[in-house]
Amino acid sequence: MKYWWKILGVLLLTYTFVFGLLTPLKTGITGATPYSLKAGQTQVVTVTGYNSFFTKEKEKLRAWLKSGNDLALAAKSIEVVDDRTAKLTFDLPAHLPTNSKVKDFTLLIDSPADGASILPGGISITQDSVNQALGSQLWSQSPIAELHEKQAITFPFRNILGETIRNTYYHVPMWMAMFIIFIGAVTFSIKYLAKGEADFDRKAMALTNVGLMLGLLGLVTGAIWAKHTWGKYWSWDVKQNMTAIAMLIYGAYFVLRASFDDPEKKARVSAVFNIFAFASLVPLIYIIPKLTDSLHPGAGGNIAFGSEDLDNTMRMVFYPAIIGWALLGLWIGQVILRSARLRDRLLDT
Repeated sequence: MKYWWKILGVLLLTYTFVFGLLTPLKTGITGATPYSLKAGQTQVVTVTGYNSFFTKEKEKLRAWLKSGNDLALAAKSIEVVDDRTAKLTFDLPAHLPTNSKVKDFTLLIDSPADGASILPGGISITQDSVNQALGSQLWSQSPIAELHEKQAITFPFRNILGETIRNTYYHVPMWMAMFIIFIGAVTFSIKYLAKGEADFDRKAMALTNVGLMLGLLGLVTGAIWAKHTWGKYWSWDVKQNMTAIAMLIYGAYFVLRASFDDPEKKARVSAVFNIFAFASLVPLIYIIPKLTDSLHPGAGGNIAFGSEDLDNTMRMVFYPAIIGWALLGLWIGQVILRSARLRDRLLDT
């Protein structure tokens, strides 16, 4: 079938939108108050859940404050207010398993209905005197065991991201598809320089158009995401800055093309500039942000899209989204190419 790849692109993007937007997130914890507690006292912590059903099998609800993998303190009692709210009572020992006066603990709640959910570093506890050995002994008497797992297809809940985690299927795949399209564009530019066929220049121009469009969409979706997670549309993050520069360089490609009347000179200079633009794309987007601190994952030498960013359920949407956006981009590029061919034929007659 001649247009199978177009149908595949539409189906993959439809799947991405339906599955990516309708699948619920796992149960999580959005907040706990008070945040700061005092060691050696009985403290009540009010917890707010997300997609939680605390009232289901509430008598089996369990909670801990944990430090690392081995040290934890179980809640003395749990009062369920409603599906989203629970009050946890902790008898805090006078000493903490640390040699500092203040330590942050992770809050963990386990429910047969919801599975296990955590609030990393959600509770800060202050102690008057330091005795790490005694604190480690006191905090090792409530081991965490036999946690439940929710039996449903869900996406992970990340406290900072919340529902915006779904933008992973649009913002990031657009950038990935952009890179694939730009590879095609620079390949045709190289072919033009080698063979001098005008159609190679048209193909490079068409794909560069599409790549720039996907890049700009990536910037817009990224800015919207940044507003909801970092508080600003533009935080002058190194990756934001570098991608903006990369898009300006590719925008200059079309300014350069418009400055020449001679078709052969236009194509030749454009091909050389396209190679330069692609050569600058790699260090700007993939190398420089890894060498410095960034709000984005994958900065400072960290691995982007590891287990903390994507789980297996998200990968079921993420990778098809990349293919879908790339195929859509090729389709749009084909339309632009046909238009360019018709325009050149009309100019020749």
